[in-house]
Amino acid sequence: MSSVSTTGEKKFLKWTKSQWQEMLTNNAIYIVIFAIIIFIIIREPAFLSIHVFKNILTQSSVRLILAFGVGGIIILQGTDLSLGRMVGFAAVVAGSMLQRPDYANRFYPDMAVLPLIVPLIIVMIITGFFSGVNGWVVAKYKIHPFLATMGMMITLYGILSIYFASGAPGPQPIGGFDDRYTNLVIGTTLGIPNIVIFAILTSGLVWVLWNKTTFGKNMYAVGGNPEAAKVSGVNVTGTTILVFVFGGVLYGLGGFLEAARIGSANNGTGFGYELDAIAACVVGGISFSGGIGKVSGAIVGVLMFTIISYGMTFIGLDMYYQYIIKGIIIVAAVALDTKKYLKKS
Repeated sequence: MSSVSTTGEKKFLKWTKSQWQEMLTNNAIYIVIFAIIIFIIIREPAFLSIHVFKNILTQSSVRLILAFGVGGIIILQGTDLSLGRMVGFAAVVAGSMLQRPDYANRFYPDMAVLPLIVPLIIVMIITGFFSGVNGWVVAKYKIHPFLATMGMMITLYGILSIYFASGAPGPQPIGGFDDRYTNLVIGTTLGIPNIVIFAILTSGLVWVLWNKTTFGKNMYAVGGNPEAAKVSGVNVTGTTILVFVFGGVLYGLGGFLEAARIGSANNGTGFGYELDAIAACVVGGISFSGGIGKVSGAIVGVLMFTIISYGMTFIGLDMYYQYIIKGIIIVAAVALDTKKYLKKS
């Protein structure tokens, strides 16, 4: 055993200059992120605490669910700019249906108390439908996902704003949530935040779908080479629509959880969430080149991005500087991913 280990160490030490350069290039984004994290820890040692760790996991949970939703679309060589508006739509609809009966500014004053599962199913159907429309437009009319989802993003914001203003109190933040709803999301089970449990269960479901089902195999095949997949008998149109629908269902779940997590919802909820989700996927190795991406990569990407965001706020870094750092990381991650793809091709 020790001789094998020694041999491996010798090979590692004998790497050529080009091998070292390739290794550093392929992992440059992780090196930079770890350097930022180390800087944060040195600046504020209190960052290494159980309280901070729990907060990071809590903030990562919804982001991870959203990253899985858009991750499948990225594997198809696509993207989804409407993600944030779908999250906002789900948050507003779920929140409007799950307010306390004694709350003075109820969106629906005469609505009976609903089982929690009913609004959840409703918002997942709504967002799944809208996302399915995105997939249908992309697959049927060959419109680039960037343009198709940008159109949906704008349309959804209009529909959401109309709905938001239609409630009994008028256009004002929706709050006063039912305690059952709040406890379901921000409560704990055996010391673990419930919202983290939702993320863990979703991770398991997505891993099975991506790795152990025909749906997952077809998704990777279409993302890797749509023409070859079609020749092999894969229904490219159907697979594309299904991937978008599944992404939409996850956006609905994310919006349902997010409203209770932050304690309110309005027509601005979810704004910009698509950028964080897409960035986390790219940092985690889910490639825009198509056909490449793992559940573990999405998890790593989300955790790294959340740690950086939380850490920069923790040390009091101005928000404008945070935007600059995040933007550089996103561009660097995409550039490195493109470089790796060009090398392979």
